[in-house]
Amino acid sequence: MKQLIQNLKTGETSLEEIPIPQVKKGCVLIKTHRSLVSLGTEKMLVEFGKANFIEKARQQPEKVKQVFDKIKTDGLRPTTEAIFRKLSEPLPLGYCNVGEIIALGEGVNEFKIGDRVTSNGHHAEVVCVPKNLVAKIPDNVTDDEAVFTVVGAIALQGIRLINPTFGETVAVIGLGLIGQLTAELLQANGCEVIAFDIDKTKVEMATARGIKAFTVSDGMDSVKIAQEITQNIEVDAVIITASTSSNELISRAAQMSRKRGRIVLVGVVGLNIQRADFYEKELSFQVSCSYGAGRYDENYEQNGQDYPIGFVRWTVKRNFEAVLNAISSGRLNVKSLITEVIDFQDYKQIYNNIGKSKTIASILKYPDNIDLSQTSISLQNHTFQATENVLGIIGSGNFTKATILPNLTKLKANIKYLSSASGLSGTLLAKKFGVHYSTTNNEDILKDSDVSAVIIATRHDTHARLCIEALQAGKHVFVEKPLALHHTELEEIIEVYQKSNKTLTVGFNRRFSPFSLDLKKQLGSSNIPINVIITVNAGEIPQNHWTQNMNIGGGRIIGEACHFIDLITYFSDSLVESVTMNSMGQNPKENTDNATILLKYQNGSMGVINYFSNGNKAYSKERIEVYSQGRTMIIDNFRKSEYFGTKASGMSRSQDKGHFRQFELFLERLKNGGKAIIPIEEIINTTQASLAAIESLKLGTWLKI
Repeated sequence: MKQLIQNLKTGETSLEEIPIPQVKKGCVLIKTHRSLVSLGTEKMLVEFGKANFIEKARQQPEKVKQVFDKIKTDGLRPTTEAIFRKLSEPLPLGYCNVGEIIALGEGVNEFKIGDRVTSNGHHAEVVCVPKNLVAKIPDNVTDDEAVFTVVGAIALQGIRLINPTFGETVAVIGLGLIGQLTAELLQANGCEVIAFDIDKTKVEMATARGIKAFTVSDGMDSVKIAQEITQNIEVDAVIITASTSSNELISRAAQMSRKRGRIVLVGVVGLNIQRADFYEKELSFQVSCSYGAGRYDENYEQNGQDYPIGFVRWTVKRNFEAVLNAISSGRLNVKSLITEVIDFQDYKQIYNNIGKSKTIASILKYPDNIDLSQTSISLQNHTFQATENVLGIIGSGNFTKATILPNLTKLKANIKYLSSASGLSGTLLAKKFGVHYSTTNNEDILKDSDVSAVIIATRHDTHARLCIEALQAGKHVFVEKPLALHHTELEEIIEVYQKSNKTLTVGFNRRFSPFSLDLKKQLGSSNIPINVIITVNAGEIPQNHWTQNMNIGGGRIIGEACHFIDLITYFSDSLVESVTMNSMGQNPKENTDNATILLKYQNGSMGVINYFSNGNKAYSKERIEVYSQGRTMIIDNFRKSEYFGTKASGMSRSQDKGHFRQFELFLERLKNGGKAIIPIEEIINTTQASLAAIESLKLGTWLKI
């Protein structure tokens, strides 16, 4: 299948051949019939992509500060690599999709296969969309009409925020597609509408639809026009649907508003607000969030949890349905907005002229003949041998892109498959790093006899299941931390591992850093107890991020602090015997990321892990202190180390957290045989200790491992 993407570095748009996505839990798989090009949003993205680096920085000044903070902590080279990696990420375009359902994910009961639906899916021949972002299309609404649903919901959400009453006068500034829909929906609501735009063609289109519209150019003053029409009462509310960096529109909106008027921003404009404009009239100002309540809420979008209608009347899905009903009843006429219908493969007719086009609404029409069984695509021709230690990678997220693939490429690893849920990210990465197949079906990897080892780098809640499936398929397994989120998962892994005769490795890479290896050398091999203090300046992550969800990410202690438990285990040559954890606050939650973990080891060693998210970004992210026999050894952010009381003084070099050496040893073990690069008893003990840390917080006591 094909999907339309944009290169953020150059602004170029292209069609990418990718495998059919797999339907996910709580989602539906849709074969696309039509999609609408959102000319305002997509024009901005294309123009941003075509801008040079300085112009990009000017458009995102907040990102520039983040860059300087990262340079201070991680160094120039890692920061530069991260910036170029981000800019090289192609962006999937589109969010107005119409098609038919071809597959239902687990937990989806309100739809059936064959239903004609609209969604916020991308410009792609097949899309996978969460059920709460999908709505059924009435029989009397055509595909060409239904494709306006999402942009109609954006307009409707802006209207709901100003809460208009029958007979009020509302100004609409900007008569692009969303502005046209906003004006018509306001009229259907019984409002008097005054609309403005600098484009005469758009004004004429609005006028033809019965809207009082005016061209604000050649000396025309929108404020005076609004005052004249309202007989100096001024407008009750203003909805800004324009797109400009200028601060003038927000000022004009304030000037044309009556006392205690309401202003809602749907578009994108400069927001240097003059206090006097708002102070004297006590104006209210609000920014509209996309399609409605539930947007960007992971529980609503990804987990399918609806808001009770008695408490939240208009959610995203209900706004979709309201727009469809308005089209079905004839209260909203979208046919007259259609400028052109273009075959999907001829997309360049739209995008090559997107900055100059006077088009209001361009629709992409999709072919019917799509191979829905194509879950893998071949990118290179190569015959693999079993002795080559062929790899299959499951997961194509940021860690795979930034760490796993670059290191394996340097090591000339034989990677046959890269699996991703959507197909797009996996295909683009596979092409970049010379992987031979992109797939959305993990079974292609597990059933292939060529593949000797599987690398798992997916979300944390899938690690245990995928480990078990790979071991049962007779593959060596390398899984990114954490190994499991629950004791039952860990027990099942141990049972399957013991029967498999294969190695199981977890990505505890810090023990393989040259800084860690050198410090371990200074400690020697004696079994004398040591004290280790590790302070992690982790930085804040929003509470709605998937890692903070205990069922998906396991929280940052299980998901991240396990790294440091393993590192202390490595330095001490011992296993954790008991653990306790305290957290900041009176009633800390189990997903806390401001905590102190205390570890007792079987050989008498002691470990302290301070995992904090409330520190300053300019301070080092990771600081390790080891105390033993009159010696103190410090590793600062894996960029330098200092030793006191030893002959060696430490070392300084580019940041190295041990990923390269970890994969180098992993590949050597695959080639030469032998045990896993981390003893399995240490992997199990570290996992048990991280799970016990959360339990000890709940119980308020030490727990034995």
